[in-house]
Amino acid sequence: MTAPTRADETRAQLLRCAERLFLADGYDAVSVRSICAAAGANPAAVHYHFGSKDQLTVALLEDRLAPIWVAALDRIDPATDSVATLVDAVITPLVATADDPVGHLHLRLLARFALTHPVAPWSKPWFRLDHWATVLIGMVDGLSPDDARRRWSLAFELILLRFGGPSTPSPRTVDALRAFVAAGLTSPAPDLSTSAQPTHGETR
Repeated sequence: MTAPTRADETRAQLLRCAERLFLADGYDAVSVRSICAAAGANPAAVHYHFGSKDQLTVALLEDRLAPIWVAALDRIDPATDSVATLVDAVITPLVATADDPVGHLHLRLLARFALTHPVAPWSKPWFRLDHWATVLIGMVDGLSPDDARRRWSLAFELILLRFGGPSTPSPRTVDALRAFVAAGLTSPAPDLSTSAQPTHGETR
């Protein structure tokens, strides 16, 4: 096993300090300069190791939250598994994470960041909307890539608002959320040949 380099140690320290500051003060209140100062690093360290505050935040969220999802999601087979199974693999880990005080803060940070950065530079597949769209297309007949992305965008907005809010959703709310999200994702694909036609009284 290769020993960590000084650059590796600085990067890890920046992540730890950014995490502490974000969870204590909120994403918007934390500057790149304050992260570098807390880490005892050069003022340009965040830009050197990550490129920007947004990219640092992406790295932090992927590092802290990917482990709660990846194993279950990687076992999903679009050819045999249902959308309900996929939704369950998304939501079930969130219940346990939201019950942990630090985990809940991570989810609040994820919600705040993801909802205000719809085109964030995510690197891991299960954080990228295109990956989710591809999986959904394999499960729902006739769904276009745009429709699949739009459905997941709405689904994740609802999920993040619930789990990233000030309180953990109740079990009944979680059950309703599972059913609601699965129903929205699996509704029949729109018939574009009819939806494009003008209705009575309309002109093109």
